[in-house]
Amino acid sequence: MQSLHIYAIVIILAHMHTPLLALVTEATMATENTASRPEGFTTNWEYSPSVSSLFGTFMGVAVFGWLVSVFLSVIHFWALPQIPEGAEVAGSLKVIMSDWGYVLGVPLATLGALYYLATIALAAWWFDTRHPLIIKILTPITATGVIASAYFVWLQLVPIGEICPFCMISAAATVVLFALELMILRASDAPSAKELWQDAGNLWQQSAMKWPMLLLSVGGLTLLVVWAATFAPVPGT
Repeated sequence: MQSLHIYAIVIILAHMHTPLLALVTEATMATENTASRPEGFTTNWEYSPSVSSLFGTFMGVAVFGWLVSVFLSVIHFWALPQIPEGAEVAGSLKVIMSDWGYVLGVPLATLGALYYLATIALAAWWFDTRHPLIIKILTPITATGVIASAYFVWLQLVPIGEICPFCMISAAATVVLFALELMILRASDAPSAKELWQDAGNLWQQSAMKWPMLLLSVGGLTLLVVWAATFAPVPGT
């Protein structure tokens, strides 16, 4: 009956990530705004026409990374408990089941999904306000993602001695996100983060927060359902 559990999870993901992608698509169709300070803000900035396209690509890569991380979380929650204790494992399973596969009992894949969800929400927030402070916030977040991924790749290659292809795909996605962030920074003419923080209060007040909240809700609910469904009874078990 394990197959029924997996089938149910696949159906849930198919239905729940569709609106997430639809929200991303609509957000990236926002009108291009290459110039200066909107009313209510104290700082000035200017963007290259390529910034919106770069952010659209950024969101697409983040959604892809999120889906990969959710898939790996499904393996953690559903497949690993079915493996007998002490069984010999290799490849991806050896990586996922290693002592480095969890942080305080939380699977790294699930933490990765939360990371990608945060980048998606912040990118959606940028489409809502187009304020460069959000770009500045994304810089340390994406840089941290690259550093963490580099460490996890090293763990696979050296202490564990096995490769998890999906983990490597997720690591590659973090590198692409950081590269896109650097490209966005280069295509933006904005004050320093210290100056931009003067707009933080107005930024929050003037934000509709529709897209960030919807994306966080859909993504967070997906993870919750994936985890909670492990407790659901399956007929015949």
